[in-house]
Amino acid sequence: MADMPAVTPQRPAAHTPAAEPPVEASPVDGTALDEAVAFTSDLIRIDTSNRGGGDCRERPAAEYVAERLAAAGLEPVLLERTPGRTNVVARIPGSDPSADALLVHGHLDVVPADPAEWSTDPFSGEVRDGVVWGRGAVDMKNTDAMVLAVVRAWARAGAVPRRDIVLAYTADEEDSAVDGAGFLADRHAGLFEGCTEGLGESGAFTVYNGPRRPLYPIAAGERGTAWLKLTARGTAGHGSKPNRANAVSRLAAAVARIGEHTWPVRLTDTVAACITELAALQGLHIDPRARSTDLDELLPKLGPAGSALVEGTLRNSANPTMLDAGYKVNVIPGTATAYADGRTLPGGEEEFLTTLNDLTGPDVEWEFHHRTDALQAPVDGRTFAVLRESVERFAPDGRVVPFCMAGGTDAKQFSRLGITGYGFSPLRLPPDFDYWSLFHGVDERVPVDALHFGVRVLDHALRTL
Repeated sequence: MADMPAVTPQRPAAHTPAAEPPVEASPVDGTALDEAVAFTSDLIRIDTSNRGGGDCRERPAAEYVAERLAAAGLEPVLLERTPGRTNVVARIPGSDPSADALLVHGHLDVVPADPAEWSTDPFSGEVRDGVVWGRGAVDMKNTDAMVLAVVRAWARAGAVPRRDIVLAYTADEEDSAVDGAGFLADRHAGLFEGCTEGLGESGAFTVYNGPRRPLYPIAAGERGTAWLKLTARGTAGHGSKPNRANAVSRLAAAVARIGEHTWPVRLTDTVAACITELAALQGLHIDPRARSTDLDELLPKLGPAGSALVEGTLRNSANPTMLDAGYKVNVIPGTATAYADGRTLPGGEEEFLTTLNDLTGPDVEWEFHHRTDALQAPVDGRTFAVLRESVERFAPDGRVVPFCMAGGTDAKQFSRLGITGYGFSPLRLPPDFDYWSLFHGVDERVPVDALHFGVRVLDHALRTL
């Protein structure tokens, strides 16, 4: 499909809420369910491994998506900052022109996979025993496929959402997003005119808080990204001689201090809401902000989901990840570098800066390698209520809870356009399905039934919102 020029949509200046009509019967049919599986498999077979540093090519996957959107009567635009690093954007007109638009976004790239570690070809897209196998099955070609199947079902049935919906299939999410959502936000903001809220990855999947107690956490926040580069300088010399200005020793000491540091608890609104709801489901009525509440002691009482959903978002963090120094065993180098994955909570940025200055000390310099702000989204308004109802309608035995992501998504890039983001990629998973380990893990896979569930939930949510 040929590239198309970006056209700024014309929207009314005012967005006056209108009376909400009842949602019509679902247009989801057997074709939509089959397409969700087929599209997931097809997209997995298109290798879009992002190795960082620009080593990725999403264009074949982008063209695949664009062709199917065009067949549904939409006018997709293909946009590139770098040749081959392709994004797809399309707008679906809603029935209420006064309503704010809704962004639905997913990324087309995946993290690399080593075939030697897998029990099947990671880019086979094989469907076996009711499961779709391959890199991207949960992160996040499955959701790309489900959204595509929903949109095509609407076209067949003549269904129209209440709000304009802007679809964005992005490149480069698994690295810096400079060729993906960051590029779209900076250079093509007009395509997102009117969008006030967005739905993206990692939310509304099943987490079991004990036998037969399924939870569906919806992301309403993300910690900020604060990737770090640390550099120590010293005096180069022979490895056999005393050296009190050894760059490797200086760096190693700083890295050890960073890795061993215990950060103080910093409770955000999203995490407080998560704790409150998890506690209530356990029959506990507590105020997580009360001085008497020891959150570290409380976590085990919240059930198995307590640690999974809360522990990683109670604090800022910085974990050393890479070291680079020297070129020969008997030569002390003059410089040594390291990298660390830092994350910050809303309001915790100053604490992070001060702490890193203290931990690195006078002999090690540090700088941000990549940085984005933390996010929070309301959990007490209509949007979260609709997302909650949409999940629980199709999973009546489950309960939705809000949570904050320990990591991050493209929602950070789109937030620069004033778009409030939620993580909403619904999947109903069996009790023995370890979603967390498969996310960037080996033998990534998704049950066919989970995709069918996701299509139904997305259809209802997107038409109700």
